[in-house]
Amino acid sequence: MAAKHSRTRIFSSPAGIVATAAVGVALAVGGTVGAVQLTSGSGQSGQTALDLTPTTAASSLTPSSPAASPSASASPSVTASPLATRSQQAASRGKARTASPKPSPTAKKTTASPKVLESGSCGASFYSDGQLTANGESFNPNALTAAHKTLPFNTKVRVTNPANGKSVVVRINDRGPFIDGRCLDLSRAAFATIASVDVGALTVRYEVLG
Repeated sequence: MAAKHSRTRIFSSPAGIVATAAVGVALAVGGTVGAVQLTSGSGQSGQTALDLTPTTAASSLTPSSPAASPSASASPSVTASPLATRSQQAASRGKARTASPKPSPTAKKTTASPKVLESGSCGASFYSDGQLTANGESFNPNALTAAHKTLPFNTKVRVTNPANGKSVVVRINDRGPFIDGRCLDLSRAAFATIASVDVGALTVRYEVLG
């Protein structure tokens, strides 16, 4: 902080006065305003007193405070990630386990029993000679077939031995037998299913199936 000072100089000539004025202007340009007082000297003719008293306040000499620096832009706020919350439900391993349902057994398809169109009892025999059947097939003694006098070809007939309860279903593909008291002539294989071939002939129960 600059101290105030006061100087009084006495100039006795007009040139001194001009020089004093120039000094004042220079001081004013340099930042100090001087107060110039022209006073007449006592007892001296033509002399002028110049009082140079700086009037600039000390505060004006204080360098101006620098402009406030631009405030730093606020950094973008960081949004806190949501806190992971745990379910209040119990863990699956803590839950009671229920037995998985057992698959229901698949219902077996039942074949409807064929309708019985005609039934009765008569004598039956068998034959095993190789020949053509009445419908044009080659006779096969090992196939479950039979001969009947009137039933349509391919008709199915269930033949049961009442003595032992055994039965066999044969297909009609031939005509016969031509012996009284007999209505069926079975293939060797069909007859062996319900009785011994040594018997040769027996009474059977038959059912014509539709």
